[in-house]
Amino acid sequence: MWWLISTLIVGLIAGALARLLVPGRDPMGCFMTAALGIIGSFVGGAIAYLLNWQPRAGDERYFHPAGLLLSVVGAILVLLIWRMMKKRT
Repeated sequence: MWWLISTLIVGLIAGALARLLVPGRDPMGCFMTAALGIIGSFVGGAIAYLLNWQPRAGDERYFHPAGLLLSVVGAILVLLIWRMMKKRT
């Protein structure tokens, strides 16, 4: 249960930071911002995997500031892709 709550909180923080760093208006509520951050976390994890940034054994539950940074980078990428797709429709 705590994992779900912490995922939502970190997702909300990452999504909010991504929306603050990318200029422009996006009509999203808190839940969509959290979803943006959670999806961005998955994208950031994929980036870390591609760059071979693997956590050491036993570090899976430890909070890493680089994880939040990659979550924000992933959320920025997702937000930019969202905007490009939205312009086409």
